Amino acid sequence: MSFSLPAFRRKWSCRGYMSVGAAMVTVALGLADRAEARKYGSPLDIFGIAAPRPRATVHSANISGKIPLPRPRPEEAPKASAKASDEAPPETGGKPSAETPSPGKPSVDKPGSTKPAEEAPPPEKQASACRLALTEEIAIAPSIPDIRGPGACGGEDLVRLEAIVLPDKRKVAVKPAAILRCTMASAIADWVRKDVVPLAASLGSTISDLDNFDSFECRGRNRVAGAMLSEHGKANAIDVRAIKLANGQSLGLTDRTMSREVRERVLHSVCSRFSTVLGPGSDWYHEDHIHLDLAQRRNDYRICQWNVWDPLPQVAPLLPAERPEEAPPREVAAKPEEKPETKQGADDEAEKSPTPADKSAAEGHKAQPHKPATKKRR
Repeated sequence: MSFSLPAFRRKWSCRGYMSVGAAMVTVALGLADRAEARKYGSPLDIFGIAAPRPRATVHSANISGKIPLPRPRPEEAPKASAKASDEAPPETGGKPSAETPSPGKPSVDKPGSTKPAEEAPPPEKQASACRLALTEEIAIAPSIPDIRGPGACGGEDLVRLEAIVLPDKRKVAVKPAAILRCTMASAIADWVRKDVVPLAASLGSTISDLDNFDSFECRGRNRVAGAMLSEHGKANAIDVRAIKLANGQSLGLTDRTMSREVRERVLHSVCSRFSTVLGPGSDWYHEDHIHLDLAQRRNDYRICQWNVWDPLPQVAPLLPAERPEEAPPREVAAKPEEKPETKQGADDEAEKSPTPADKSAAEGHKAQPHKPATKKRR
């Protein structure tokens, strides 16, 4: 009987014992470090039946000294409302606030009160230099709110020009009251006080009213649809039709029956003060009034279009002039003049005695036969 290692392995195989021993060693090692094995889940545990994985221990650190905490809310502070904004309230500039009652006065807003806080009034708009200069000694022109119309209509610093105060404290009423910009109202007041008053004094009276035909109106030029915005839509223009005097006389600026000299004086005064003057002759829209405005143009360009026509005759020459008394009677003037007797007798004899030329012409006319007249065709 021979003994060899390959034969031994074929007859008594120890491969199984070796596998069992390896498994027992693995189990022993697993039991020895069982606590360590529970920390990690099995990669093949797809059904989740293994022991739960313990969480890592969190070591809390003292962080109170690193991150500052907000201060506690004071007791006297008002409760925050749902509609309060995130913005801080404006500073009062040292004035006592609603939360801090002044001495001698009870507190209005207390913590926990349900009364809503009153809204702060809007800041007052500062008056312009023109508004400060246009005092009641010059014109009665109260300020009105800004107008914001459709498009670019309206404007700021507007007034209602009701009357113009003259240097002697008399008032010239603007009928109806005109809504204008402060600069335009100031220009109208200066024109009336410095130019129109001397003109009325030269006529032996004083000015009483200013006939306002149109002032502010949101429209295009000449009321044409789609045209450029008129200066009337900017409250920067006025249409004047007449100037009324205290004696009842009305000076129509476009009235041709009025003196040409008076109208020319008005023309020179307005063209020197306003940037635009439109009257008769400019277009047929301004035949019965005068347009004045302060439109700003490039290089301070001005327009003055007003033809001062000659005055119309007082009596229209529709009928012939009457016959003067010193004129001779019509019957005598119609008779022919009488000729002297000697000359009249000679003329009668000459008419009766035919001349030789007349005799020959008569004989030739008798000798020729008469031919009927024929009509020529054309």
